[in-house]
Amino acid sequence: MLRQPRVGYRAGVDPVFLAASVPAKAGDRVLELGCGGGPGLCCLGARVAGLVLTGVELQPGYAALAQRNTQENHLDARIYAADLRQLPPEVTAQQFHHVMANPPYFHAGARLGADDRGKELGLAGETPLAEWVAVASRRARPGGTVTFIQRADRLADVLAPMAETLGSLEVLPLAPRQGRAAHLVLVRGRKGGRAPLRLHAPVILHQGDEHLQDAEDYTPMIAGVLRDGAEFTFPK
Repeated sequence: MLRQPRVGYRAGVDPVFLAASVPAKAGDRVLELGCGGGPGLCCLGARVAGLVLTGVELQPGYAALAQRNTQENHLDARIYAADLRQLPPEVTAQQFHHVMANPPYFHAGARLGADDRGKELGLAGETPLAEWVAVASRRARPGGTVTFIQRADRLADVLAPMAETLGSLEVLPLAPRQGRAAHLVLVRGRKGGRAPLRLHAPVILHQGDEHLQDAEDYTPMIAGVLRDGAEFTFPK
């Protein structure tokens, strides 16, 4: 169960995809930057038992909601209300097996903003994506992974700073339908990785060429991720 604000930023499928793609195992420490109300942490904790979860969220109200959601789902989680550029010492003292983030998709001031401030901060942030990547990379332990989900048109903004601090980079495009351009990308790097960049074939989210009726048409793999808590694996 996930509690979300009546008014404000409400999570969609993106944090579910992100959480499903993190290759965590029992006993791992996982950090989420910009965790919002905790949907990603809750989904990951529901899929993989025995994780030690940490979330950082700029807006205190959403941080409190994330703490409540993780507690009510019986997860071992600690949420901090903080700016990712000024992490609390309890976070900077740790290194994590996995760091994940679903940063705001838009540049602040580059679009007509939402009326609700909480929703607007979830959609468009002032912290550059390069800074998100830098913080995530510093908090990953050697051999640990950093995974982001982002709009496809901002891939360069994520990939360039990752190439400076991480290795074994992988890009997994998410296309709405066969033959359509990808709208989202999952991007992963490994601390100390040495493998060359891999651009994977797109994952198709929906069956058919177009939406023909008022019903779900997810592909079986995506339905498994969204409805059954399945892992969203990167191709080998």
